[in-house]
Amino acid sequence: MNIVEKEINKDLFVIDQYQKSKKSNKKILLIFAVLILIIFGVGAGYLVQRDKDFSVSTEAREQGGGPGGEVTTSFPFQEMTIPYLREKVYDSELSKLEQVSTNANYTTYLTSYESDGFEINGLLLRPTGTEPDGGWPGIVFVHGYIPPTLYKTLGPQYDDYIDYLARQGFVVFKIDLRGHDSSEGEPGGGYFGSDYIVDTLNAYSALQNTDFVNPEAIGLWGHSMAGNVLMRSFATKPDIPAVVIWAGAVYSYTDREKYGINDNSYRPPAPSDSERQSRRQELFEKYGDGTSQNDFWKMVAPTNYLSDLKGAIQIHHAVNDTVVNIGYSRDLNALLDETSVEHALIEHQSGGHNIEGAAFVTAMQETAEFYKEHLR
Repeated sequence: MNIVEKEINKDLFVIDQYQKSKKSNKKILLIFAVLILIIFGVGAGYLVQRDKDFSVSTEAREQGGGPGGEVTTSFPFQEMTIPYLREKVYDSELSKLEQVSTNANYTTYLTSYESDGFEINGLLLRPTGTEPDGGWPGIVFVHGYIPPTLYKTLGPQYDDYIDYLARQGFVVFKIDLRGHDSSEGEPGGGYFGSDYIVDTLNAYSALQNTDFVNPEAIGLWGHSMAGNVLMRSFATKPDIPAVVIWAGAVYSYTDREKYGINDNSYRPPAPSDSERQSRRQELFEKYGDGTSQNDFWKMVAPTNYLSDLKGAIQIHHAVNDTVVNIGYSRDLNALLDETSVEHALIEHQSGGHNIEGAAFVTAMQETAEFYKEHLR
């Protein structure tokens, strides 16, 4: 074999080894790709299962699903959670004002606004006199539990409350939550749904869009059941400047189990309301009754969002309240003590659940002064 043939054979050998190496590399790459697909599939399966089990990140658990820990994946009853409610848009306007009565201090109107496509009615009291620069301060006034079939927009309930506040120079918007009197929609209940929170925040938006109300000076007032509604509304919109709660109930949901509610006026959903009953049953079957440590309930309870609050809160409760135990307010106040939120619990030795009699005058004076300080 001459030198040329030797060199040719050497080159052929190199080429052959190179081709074998290429085939081997292809096999390795193919095996590697298959492994990647398997790992991805297992990981995707884990994520799907994670969402099914509703396990959220450590940060979400620590914050109850708050800022930085929101869960964006859709899951059953997501609309009840604070992260979901924070993402929802609230943009409504008052309809035409229909005058009902007038006196030296204010004029009363019937009006309405839209919430989730429903027409929600309300009674609006507008002070007389010279309107302040920027508009009147406003209050969204949310009623407590009254059997929806008995509730009346022009009924006697809360007349003394809204009269006092309007005389102090506030636009007072007493809303009829959905399903009450002629407000459209079905009454969903104050503790295991989000409809009333949506109605409250759309009413807040409607006042902000009113030309005679200062959009930066609107507060919330709520009684009894509305304590839960207001705290969840406040957690949803932490920059509300002033919130006042009288004899509020249910904040952490474990306190509901602890204290209960002794309301003889309560009327459970009628047997014909099978959809509402089955939905509540489905809620409890999936996540427990609210006292469990399920991450879902952590994102519903407003007490997990207290450190986010930027406005101030004043709480009133009578020691002799036999409907809603004062322990609700004391426990909430203790949690607020651990935050930088401006707050105060004012206990009344008499007055009962509605804080009536001599205690009423004191409570209204404290309420009005609180609003005057923070709604300006």
